[in-house]
Amino acid sequence: MPRHDLIIVGAGPVGMTLALALKDSGLDILLVDARARGAARHDPRVLALSHGSRLTLERLGIWPQLQATPIETIHISQQGRLGRSLLTAADYGLPAMGYVVAAGNLAAALDDALAAAGIPIQGDSPVSSLTAGADNVTLKLADGTLEARLVACAEGSIQGSDAPELVERDYAQHAVISVATPVEGHAHRAWERFTPQGPLAVLPCGSDCAIVHTASPAEADALMAEGDDAYRARLQAHFGERLHFASVGPRARYPLLLRYRPDPVGPRTVWLGNAAQTLHPVAGQGYNLALRDVWALAQVLLRADGDPGAPDTLARYASERRLDRQGTIRFTDGLVRLFSNAITPLAHARGAGLFALDLLPPARHFVAKRMMFGARAWP
Repeated sequence: MPRHDLIIVGAGPVGMTLALALKDSGLDILLVDARARGAARHDPRVLALSHGSRLTLERLGIWPQLQATPIETIHISQQGRLGRSLLTAADYGLPAMGYVVAAGNLAAALDDALAAAGIPIQGDSPVSSLTAGADNVTLKLADGTLEARLVACAEGSIQGSDAPELVERDYAQHAVISVATPVEGHAHRAWERFTPQGPLAVLPCGSDCAIVHTASPAEADALMAEGDDAYRARLQAHFGERLHFASVGPRARYPLLLRYRPDPVGPRTVWLGNAAQTLHPVAGQGYNLALRDVWALAQVLLRADGDPGAPDTLARYASERRLDRQGTIRFTDGLVRLFSNAITPLAHARGAGLFALDLLPPARHFVAKRMMFGARAWP
C-alpha cells in the first residue's frame, strides 16, 4: 500500500497552495483529485484577494504570474437609504486594498509551479472514505487504497470525515454571478451595496466588472430566465446610477449558506478551504481565510519535529487559527444577517453606522485591516 507523509485531497487553489508552501519541507506529498489533472484551470469564477493574500502569494512566487486587477477603493452603501463609507488604499500607503483574479488563472499558476517542483497530482481519483489509525490514515479510492501520516481535506465531503457537530445555516439566498461591461471605466473601485434581498457586489475585473447579485431562490430563478438586455436593466435598477452597464455576459448561480466545522482538525486529519468552512461571499473572505489557514498550517508543519500528523502538532495549528477563523466566520455571518432585511429601525441604524464608519478613522481602519489581514489584523 503506497504510504506518504502528507496526502492532500483536492487539487484546487487551496490544496495546491498548501503543497507549494511545503515544497521544500522534505515531506513526501501527494495530491489526489476527483477531477482530471488540470481541471481547475478552467474554473470560471473570479476571486477577490486581500492585500494579505497578495503577500502570501508573493512569498510562494506565484504573484508575478497572475493577471490581477487592483481594487483601490471600496464603496459601501445600502439601497434606498442614507449612509455610505469609503475605504481607500491610499489611506494605508498601499497600492490596492485587494485584487480580483480569475480562479482559473490562479489554478494554472499553481499547477505549473507544482509541476516544476516535482510534486505529483493524481487526477481522476475520488476518495470514497478515510479511516484514521494510530499512526496513519487509510484512504479508499475506486482503484485501490493509499496511506498517509497526515491527510489534508481541501475540497468536498468524504465519507468518514463528517463531523457530527457541523454547523450549518441556510441564508435562503442564491448568488447570480456574471461579468458586465461598464459604459465608463470602473476606476478600480469596488462596490458593496446592501439591499433587502441581500448584498450586491461589483468588482473591477480587467476592463469589465464581476457581478455577484444576491437574491432569493425564486428571484434568482427569474433573473436566470431573463434575456441579457432585460437582466442588464434589472441589474442597473438594483445597483443605481453610480456606474452604468453596457452589457452583461452569461450568468451562473449557486446557493449561499454558512457551513463550518467548529474544530478543523481530527485524528491525523485537517480540513481546509470549503471542507472546513463555506462562507457567504459578502466581504469576499472565503479564499482569503483559507489562504491564511494554509499558510499557518505550512508553518506549523515546517516547525514540527518528525511526525506531521502528531496530535500536538495539529492542536497547535488549531489553537493558532482559532481567533482569526472564528472571528471571520462571525464577521461575515453578522454582516449578512444585519444587512439582508428591510426592518426600518435597523435600516436607520445601518445608515448611522456607515456614516460613523466614514467619519471615524479608527473604526474604518479596524474594518479595513480585518478585510486585508483577517481577525488578527496583521500580515
